Amino acid sequence: MGDTNHASTVDDDLLLKNFFAEVSEVERDNEVLRILSCFKLNPFEYLNLPFDSSIDDVKKQYRKLSLMVHPDKCKHPQAKEAFGALAKAQQLLMDQNERDYILSQVNSAKEELRAKRKKQLKKDTASKMKSLVEEGKYDKQYEQSEEFRQELKVKVRELLTEQEWRRRKMQMRISEEEGRLKRDEEEQKEMWKRKREHEEEWEGTREKRVSSWRDFMKGGKKVRC
Repeated sequence: MGDTNHASTVDDDLLLKNFFAEVSEVERDNEVLRILSCFKLNPFEYLNLPFDSSIDDVKKQYRKLSLMVHPDKCKHPQAKEAFGALAKAQQLLMDQNERDYILSQVNSAKEELRAKRKKQLKKDTASKMKSLVEEGKYDKQYEQSEEFRQELKVKVRELLTEQEWRRRKMQMRISEEEGRLKRDEEEQKEMWKRKREHEEEWEGTREKRVSSWRDFMKGGKKVRC
C-alpha cells in the first residue's frame, strides 16, 4: 500500500514537472491577473474550483497554481501578491468553520435560484410539463449547466457581500459602543480625580482655617473685656 502511494506521488510530481515545463511566461502572467481579479470573499474563485470540491482537490489545485505564480518562477510584478492570495484561499478552505460558512451561503444561493426558477416554470407551461414528466431530471440537468453555475457564482457573491456588510456594520456598532464605554470610564475617572483633588485641597487648608477661627475667637474675647 505504501509503495502504491509513493508511486502515485512520484507520478503526480512528474506530471506537474512536465506541466510547468510547457507553461509559458504569458500563461503565468495571465494566471496572476486572473487571481487578482477574483472576488475577494470567495476562496473557491481564487483556486478556480467548483463549490463541491474536496479537501484533496483544494490541496492539489493550490499546489499547482502556487507553483505557477510563485515569485521565483513568475516574473510578473504582482506574482507575490497572487501567491499570497492563493495561500490565504487554501487556508480558509482548510478551516472547517470557514468552509462550512461559505458552503452555507452556497446552499442559500441555490435555494434562492431554485425558488426563482420555480416561479419562472409556472409561467412557462411547456417547461413546467417537461419538469413534471421527467420527475426532477429536468431540474438536475439545469443545475449541471454552465448557465446555472454562472448564476450561482453571482448569487454567492451577492450573499457573501451582504453578510460581510452586516459583519462590518456590527463591528462598527461594537467599536462605537466600546468607544462610548471608554469615554464614560475616562469621564468617571476624571470626576473622581477632581473630587480627590478637592478633598486634598480642603484638607490642606484645614490648619489655616483652624488658625483663623482661633484668631477670630481670641479677638472676640478681647472686645468683650
